[in-house]
Amino acid sequence: MPGERRSADVVVIGAGVIGASIALELARAGHRVVVLDRAAGAGQGSTSASSAVVRFNFSTTAGVAMAWEAHFGWLDWAGHLGHDVGDLAVFRKSGLVMLDVDAAPRSSWLPLFDEIGVPYEEWDGTMLAERVPGIDAGRYWPPKRLDDEEFWEDAKDSLGGVYTPDAGYVSDPGLAAVNLAAAASACGAEFRFRSTVTAVEQTGGRVTSVGLSDGTRIPCAVVVNAAGPWSGAVNRLVGVGSGFTVGVRPMRQEVAHVPVREGYRGPVVADMDLGTYFRGEAGGLLVGGTEPECDPMQWTDDPDAVDIHPTAAVFEAQVTRAARRLPGLAVPNRARGVVGVYDVADDWTPIYDRTDLDGFYVAIGTSGNQFKNAPVVGQLMTELIDQVENGADHDAAPVRFRAPRTGLEIDLGAFSRKRKRNTANSGTVLG
Repeated sequence: MPGERRSADVVVIGAGVIGASIALELARAGHRVVVLDRAAGAGQGSTSASSAVVRFNFSTTAGVAMAWEAHFGWLDWAGHLGHDVGDLAVFRKSGLVMLDVDAAPRSSWLPLFDEIGVPYEEWDGTMLAERVPGIDAGRYWPPKRLDDEEFWEDAKDSLGGVYTPDAGYVSDPGLAAVNLAAAASACGAEFRFRSTVTAVEQTGGRVTSVGLSDGTRIPCAVVVNAAGPWSGAVNRLVGVGSGFTVGVRPMRQEVAHVPVREGYRGPVVADMDLGTYFRGEAGGLLVGGTEPECDPMQWTDDPDAVDIHPTAAVFEAQVTRAARRLPGLAVPNRARGVVGVYDVADDWTPIYDRTDLDGFYVAIGTSGNQFKNAPVVGQLMTELIDQVENGADHDAAPVRFRAPRTGLEIDLGAFSRKRKRNTANSGTVLG
């Protein structure tokens, strides 16, 4: 029956890949954890629509360090989970080539690879054509709409790219969240699905409990908002966010699935030059967009009102751009794919931080590019929460997280709610 339930040390709102990772690490650290999600199971929101690309191309040292650390978790997924959880998501190390683009020249981010120690190869147009059979190495910048006559003009120059052999993608993003949730449960975390949060109660500027729509009340000392595209609404419900220098907003996003009879065995291709990216998938390609200026952003105020069916116009634009890069790719006349909603931060960089309400933390603004960092997000949030709850002034002296596999020290101030906006990023999902 509804009413006051057993108290928790921490309530995590959201059971996507980020929330489940946070739950696992908090439970490992000995905290009593309850995870709440409106869906019927873990990973059924934005996570299930993720392209799950694992790459290291970010515009900040902290971003590259996190991604490099996290990929070791994907490589040793069973070891990272620490429990037998049944069928596992698989990391496919296909490699990734980031094609050259004026908006994010390699000279601006390769020094970060050198600093962190990420292996890479620099390719010119000839090498690109040799290493990715069937690719068109033409330079078409800037991206254009299909009804723009210039879209169809021949390239007058060629481009190369930077290849990272350790990159790739996770085979089943939803299963990855299920794996994390199962491991968290094995460590004592409790998951309550079909649970809608209606209140985060507070006394004297401190979290005291979480209320649900069925009348249940869960006393707790800490709440973590990992609600994905619903995170902004949760913040408003709680009354935090007015002091943030970086906001978040939900955005609808489509990813196309294109059948390829002989399959695609090349690397992931990040192609801001044409405004797209693609990777292999069972029976074909997954093709997504990189938010080129010629395409309108599909912002929404209500993630629940988003049409979950792919549209012919977006499908045709994304797949035709991919076919410009892979001339042998046929463009089907029927839209197939998935639709998700990104939780987009103003600067496409996540917010992993405390808030002005003591005990209320956020892991938000993941912007479609943080799936890859799930193995480490739970660890850094646990470190942040433990230090702040024990008196650390994270705003004055940001917590520094020592990554366990690489030994890298990551300044969590880079993900502060009060940071200066990251103007060095690409202004797209690529971060």
